[in-house]
Amino acid sequence: MMASNGSRQALVSIFKGEKYHLWSLKMKTMFRSQELWVLVETGFEDGNPAEPDQHIRERRKKDAKALFFIQTALDDDILSRISAANTAHEAWEILKQEYMVTQNVILVKLQTLRQKFETLSMEQKETVEEYYLGRMSTIVNQMKAYVLKRKLFK
Repeated sequence: MMASNGSRQALVSIFKGEKYHLWSLKMKTMFRSQELWVLVETGFEDGNPAEPDQHIRERRKKDAKALFFIQTALDDDILSRISAANTAHEAWEILKQEYMVTQNVILVKLQTLRQKFETLSMEQKETVEEYYLGRMSTIVNQMKAYVLKRKLFK
C-alpha cells in the first residue's frame, strides 16, 4: 500500500493474517505520519450540533482516508472480515480483536495443549506411525509455535 504526503511515500506490507503485531506497528507509524492515529484509535462523534459543518466534513474525510489505508493494506480474505465497518476505528478494532495475541491467550493455549498431550493415548486401530506422526506431532508442533510466539512478546 502506498501512502503519499507530498513527495514522501511509505510502503506498508499487505496483512495476510500472520504477524499482526508487526503489521499493526507499521500501520500505527504510518497513521501517525499522516496525523490520523488518534482518529483510528479513538474514533469520533459525528453528531455534535455546535461544531461547524466544515470540521465534521474534514473529520469524515480523514476517517475515510484512514479506512482506505487499512483496506488497501489487507489481503482480500482478511478484507472481507471488516467489510461491515463504516469507520477506520471500527475496522481497526475488528482486526485487533481477531488477531492480537496476548500473553494470557498464549499461556492458556499452551496449558490446553499440554493437557491434551498428557492425556493422549493410542487408539486400538491406530498404528504407531498414525499416532506419532499424526496426532502427537501435531500437538507438539502447535506447542512449539506458541512457545515461539511467547518469546516474541518477551
